[in-house]
Amino acid sequence: MDAEEIAAGRARWQARYDAARKRDADFTTLSGMPVEPVYGPPPGAAVPGFERIGWPGEFPFTRGLYPTGYRGRTWTIRQFAGFGNAQQTNERYKLILGAGGGGLSVAFDMPTLMGRDSDEEQSLGEVGHCGVAIDSAADMDVLFDGIDIGAVTTSMTISGPAVPVFCMYLVAAERQGADLSKLDGTLQTDIFKEYIAQKEWLFEPEPHLRLIGDLMEYCAHEIPRYKPLSVSGYHIREAGSTAAQELAYTLADGFGYVELGLSRGLDVNQFAPGLSFFFDSHVDFFEEIAKFRAARRIWARWLRDVYGATDERALWLRFHTQTAGVSLTAQQPVNNVVRTAVEALAAVLGGTNSLHTNALDETLALPTDESAEIALRTQQVLMEETGVTNVADPLGGSWYVEALTDEIEAEAEKIFERIRELGSDGTITAGILRGIEDGWFTAAIADSAFTYQRALEKGEKRIVGVNTHTGTVAKELEILRISHEVEIEQKALLGRRKAGRDQAAVDAALKRLVEVSRTSENMIPAMLDAARVEATLGEICGVLKDEWGVYREPARF
Repeated sequence: MDAEEIAAGRARWQARYDAARKRDADFTTLSGMPVEPVYGPPPGAAVPGFERIGWPGEFPFTRGLYPTGYRGRTWTIRQFAGFGNAQQTNERYKLILGAGGGGLSVAFDMPTLMGRDSDEEQSLGEVGHCGVAIDSAADMDVLFDGIDIGAVTTSMTISGPAVPVFCMYLVAAERQGADLSKLDGTLQTDIFKEYIAQKEWLFEPEPHLRLIGDLMEYCAHEIPRYKPLSVSGYHIREAGSTAAQELAYTLADGFGYVELGLSRGLDVNQFAPGLSFFFDSHVDFFEEIAKFRAARRIWARWLRDVYGATDERALWLRFHTQTAGVSLTAQQPVNNVVRTAVEALAAVLGGTNSLHTNALDETLALPTDESAEIALRTQQVLMEETGVTNVADPLGGSWYVEALTDEIEAEAEKIFERIRELGSDGTITAGILRGIEDGWFTAAIADSAFTYQRALEKGEKRIVGVNTHTGTVAKELEILRISHEVEIEQKALLGRRKAGRDQAAVDAALKRLVEVSRTSENMIPAMLDAARVEATLGEICGVLKDEWGVYREPARF
């Protein structure tokens, strides 16, 4: 790009920056030196390929979605929390919000993630242990008791039974008197990544995609601010993928959901802004920053050039980040504070829109109140003390960062081409479905995980406290333990609720839901009706399993 084009781009950026709202803050260094809101090539310089870097708030958004960077608005501090029953988790949420958290992110227990009720045989020993137990809309009422659902953004990390759980959330909002059309937050819903990596599925892929398509339509028309899909690379990375695989598989899943929306006749300019993403931030600092920058650039280009989006907001890749759980160690767990801080800083320098920081004890148990506070304070120190919010994309133009960004993008493009080759019609969706069926994704992730494990065992890669610097004077941590009484009490409560509801109304609502599933009618209103009469999660998922069947992963040897 020649000097004249670069100067014109800076002028466009300056006009947009001047027109944007900025925070009332001191944008100087700790020593009082003023800093510019963005930095770029010196006047008169020509920079080949600068169009791939560009300016913040301008296509291809390598440097961020907004011309102001974090000068306009900082990232949302969103702490992932859930344990025991709804009452216990409600207390933790109030603690997080009271300590300055900007949004809630709900963690569910394993029975809920699998669409099962707490009193089912397969739930034994798991109720409330890795998240909160939610059996019906009544539990959602308790979960948000004293918290204005309409005033706080809520993210829910659940995919297999995401739609019925979301319906229960909507019912709880109705009971609070909230205006559903103004609700804001994110539902994960990403079933592709379950088949690829996390394995918490319910139905066969195609009926599940039908349900997701219904949700996309419903939210587009009724709850336009809520994001019905958070396409998740986090679990793909946690399963052992490389950074490039995480990026490529995640964006491919996103392209698949774009194709799903288009197949429903939805306008890409209207539904694409309702898609968001969820990435892992691992401990390789610069690789993660490059990954996030490449992700924005790829998404914008594909949405414009492949899927025909013309609205700027449809080209935006907005994403939440969580620091890497898989990087945490049980050995010398206090070291995890350092790892998490580095990973959080990478996410921020990569331009994340919201962030969760893991607690130091999460490799051993759910966080204690103290460790959860340390995780929260990690973000607040970055936001308030380090100056990273003063400049948009401060690493933009770094030879190393730009080279890494280009390399990760090129590797992702090779993977997209391979996925297209897997399908029968050249679409990303067909390739994903075939890759799931053939075990292609699973095998590729397993190979990457094995390669890294061998490097650890040979000492080629090092983890402090695990295979190097193993001596310590630290004492054993006190961890949070979930009492078995939680399961006993949750099952008893569920039994009382079932006994006290109108069973005829429940039966009729479930019957109606199955009838609608056999038509092309949108299933969300019927599912909402079932949630309103206190049909349980296990009952709703159960009738659909009976109708659609349960997915069984093909055996691989």
